[in-house]
Amino acid sequence: MKLNDLKLILKKFYKDLIKSFKKTHPIILKSIKKFHNKYFTENLLTKNKNLLALSALTLFFIWIISYPFIPLNHSKDKFFEIKKGENFSQITKKLVELDILSDSLRFKILAKIINKTESIKSGHYLLEKNTSPYNLLTLLDNGDGILYSVTFVEGTTFKESLQELKKNNLLINKVASDSIQNIKKILGIDHEYLEGLFFPDTYYFYKGTLDVDILKQSYSLMMKKLTRAWDNKTPGLPYKNKYEALIVASIIEKELGDRNEASTIAGVFVNRLKVGMPLQSDPTVIYGMQGLFKGNLSKQDLLRDTPFNTYTRNGLPPSPICLPGFDTIEATLNPAETNAFYFVAKGDNKTHHFSKTLKEHNEAIRKYQK
Repeated sequence: MKLNDLKLILKKFYKDLIKSFKKTHPIILKSIKKFHNKYFTENLLTKNKNLLALSALTLFFIWIISYPFIPLNHSKDKFFEIKKGENFSQITKKLVELDILSDSLRFKILAKIINKTESIKSGHYLLEKNTSPYNLLTLLDNGDGILYSVTFVEGTTFKESLQELKKNNLLINKVASDSIQNIKKILGIDHEYLEGLFFPDTYYFYKGTLDVDILKQSYSLMMKKLTRAWDNKTPGLPYKNKYEALIVASIIEKELGDRNEASTIAGVFVNRLKVGMPLQSDPTVIYGMQGLFKGNLSKQDLLRDTPFNTYTRNGLPPSPICLPGFDTIEATLNPAETNAFYFVAKGDNKTHHFSKTLKEHNEAIRKYQK
């Protein structure tokens, strides 16, 4: 190796060391600078190639030995995910891309030395600022930072969401068993009903998190998503406010078999609302019946009046009937242009036949619901 190459390597080692120890190891930094002043001078290194090699070797040794305990170069907490099946090289590359690691070489060497390359656990992690490489490897090896999850599913009710929270023994139950009025008070919600106000998604948390924190996050996310969709809605819709749009989105969510039909169903409901026709949606009847529904709607059920029955009452129910997904909310606020006023489920129990007239609708009923 040429003398100039050794000098460049030595300067790089020295620069990295100074940067690493500047805030965290002032005493060691003082010793390194003393070593530098004594041996690392242009004249000495130019005259003595052996001294240059020795200096480079010494600084390299310090660089490697001190690495496990030097805080990583990130000034704030960071979340990241280790996916199942990712190997150690992929994980290391990801950590470099996220600016958690400044380089991969030393981290790989450290992991190999302490035998951690094959024991990394997948999951979602929170890496606190000033964590050292050794602590990071320990975290990934033990799985101590793994985030757990709870999921609110599209089309489910608020009651079912509360059950998801209640049965999760990693959460601390604060509101899951509480009354609706107390939950509303704790969350600061003014609506009469809580149904439909929480966004269906997967929420990650640490063991010991309060269930109310999940609800707060879900409610906040729904309000943001709903506002975004409302701000980008098609003009001229028959909704006074975004809450009315949320009610219709929840009905569409329960009508869906094929999600591609959401905007067409939305168009049908818009057509009906504009001419004052009742929505006549079976899911609203079922929701209003609550525990009385036994699995099949009868003619008597359709005539059973509740605040949610859109056969016996015109206009919208007083609240949503489930948690609608964002794609359904967007479809509700950007409905397809259609001349259809009716739809009936086909035999595949997924798609619908859309009709303009009642006569055509009745023919479709006879065809698909024999």
